[in-house]
Amino acid sequence: MGHPRPLVIDATGSDIHAEAARIRERGPVTLVELPGGVEAWAVSSPDLLKRLLTDPRVSKDPRRHWTRWINGEVSPEWPLFTWVAVQNMFTAYGGEHRRLRTLVAKAFTARRTAALQPRIEEITKTLLDGLEKAARENPVVDLRERFCYPLPIQVISELFGLPEEQGAELRAVVDGVFHTSAGPEEVTDIYARLYAALGALVALKRRSPGDDLTSALIAARDEEGGTRLSEQELLDTLALMVSAGHETTVNLIDNAIHLLLTHPEQLAQVRSGSASWDDVIEEVLRVDAPVASLPLRYAVEDLGMAEFGGPAGVVIGKGEAILAAYAAAGRDPERYGADADRFDVARADKEHLAFGHGVHFCLGAPLGRLEARIALPALFERFPALGLAAKEGEPEQVDSFISNGHRVLPATLF
Repeated sequence: MGHPRPLVIDATGSDIHAEAARIRERGPVTLVELPGGVEAWAVSSPDLLKRLLTDPRVSKDPRRHWTRWINGEVSPEWPLFTWVAVQNMFTAYGGEHRRLRTLVAKAFTARRTAALQPRIEEITKTLLDGLEKAARENPVVDLRERFCYPLPIQVISELFGLPEEQGAELRAVVDGVFHTSAGPEEVTDIYARLYAALGALVALKRRSPGDDLTSALIAARDEEGGTRLSEQELLDTLALMVSAGHETTVNLIDNAIHLLLTHPEQLAQVRSGSASWDDVIEEVLRVDAPVASLPLRYAVEDLGMAEFGGPAGVVIGKGEAILAAYAAAGRDPERYGADADRFDVARADKEHLAFGHGVHFCLGAPLGRLEARIALPALFERFPALGLAAKEGEPEQVDSFISNGHRVLPATLF
């Protein structure tokens, strides 16, 4: 096809924003190479991305629209296999997507989300008490491990009625799904463990249903003789909501704390009341999207980018893969100006694509925002002297080009 050589994506995600800048330098849409030698078109212009994400000629179903998948060229050992192999609304297209999303939306209502507020406040307070106790014994605490991580996992576990003893395994498995530089053995092991854990949860909820999302989804599955949601779709829907429902929120809270502690002048604006916590959350989502790049979408037919306001002469061919480069889009200077890289809670234009756009917009976005809106002010009010304890060049990024957060977030509280 005469494409330029693709930009090879760093599977470990060691410097997501430097890589995002390299993607943008090649233009609003450019060819990249994912782990395993799989090529895709990375789209980094927010406006172009929005147009593509809402166009019916862009699919998320590899079985129908990705040439490499249809030709049997994608192995279960590929690090991103779970991301494209699942059968849920994340990979559904057209009428199938509407069917699945409608069923999930019935279970995952705004009312159910709002009702979680008191419980989220309670979990937050318990975690802050634990942080204080830990800091009395050792002045440096890891905020990601002790605060950013346990809050969303606890919320999502309770939302789905997950027994406490299953929590550790679930956490390990979800970490594995986001580990994009994993070797073949780890990939296949994680895939098997994910379905074993979810199968056990479904079996438990069939025996003793409760007022939780798993039971609500099982009810949708079992209505009308099981024609509405297949068993695989049920498991894959749970996989999507449990993994997407906590990793992204962990990164949102982690990145917000890190940005505020490394930009004291921005924190001062929040403390003085000249900027709100909502300002903080939206600017964090823009400048440090919790999901850096999201695999994958596919062209249903040849798509000339000029039609979408993109570069003339660039065509994403039928059956080719598309990567939504959210981290790159969030810092696009054409959209946000020359200071697009700067964290600025007073920025007028904080619109972002961190939760996606169009029919696949993240159902859990209100829950993620709610958790951050409760957790962040509570942390900074409880520990006004909070400070980072990281050395130069730290903290390191999570080992993933999808998940954008830190491995650890060392801090002092007093």
